[in-house]
Amino acid sequence: MKIAIIDYHAGNVQSVKFALERLGANGFLTSDSEEISSADKVIFPGVGEASSTMNHLQKLGLEKIIPNLKQPVLGVCLGMQLMCSHSEENDTDCLNIIPQKVVRFRPKSKKTKVPHVGWNKISVKNDSWISEQLSEEYVYFVHSYFVEVGEFTIATTDYVQPFSAALQKDNFYATQFHPEKSGSVGEQILKDFLKNT
Repeated sequence: MKIAIIDYHAGNVQSVKFALERLGANGFLTSDSEEISSADKVIFPGVGEASSTMNHLQKLGLEKIIPNLKQPVLGVCLGMQLMCSHSEENDTDCLNIIPQKVVRFRPKSKKTKVPHVGWNKISVKNDSWISEQLSEEYVYFVHSYFVEVGEFTIATTDYVQPFSAALQKDNFYATQFHPEKSGSVGEQILKDFLKNT
């Protein structure tokens, strides 16, 4: 199986590659449109800021390629947010694959820190691509922006308010958390993506 990891100056591409290797799967880093389009599966990772990252995608011509991919695509963290229509982070138009908006956490108390960093329990919908047995397990989050619960939400968690921990629309799958940093639970979620999509 050819697994393309989109390489576009995002911070966690190597950790995604290493996580796949631990599962016995070989992902390759690429920003080449043909290699991405011909892969069996695509992972769209991301750590960074929305507007500068969209600029990188546009310089590489990937903002036109990614929304038209037909194979399973997994967006991670910023990758998930960029799959949405718009982000409040620097008022950024995104890829508009999933018609939802990305908004900033607005805590009601100064005790609640933003960014949200740490381990949160997820609730998984019964019919999702993530194994139902992983509902109520903990995964690792690092983010200041989130996607509200909506039509395409397949897993939720709660910080400041309930929000989307994972999304799915057609062949596009996404997690706000980092499966590559979420231990055995994250490894199972990557396995689920490789096996169930």
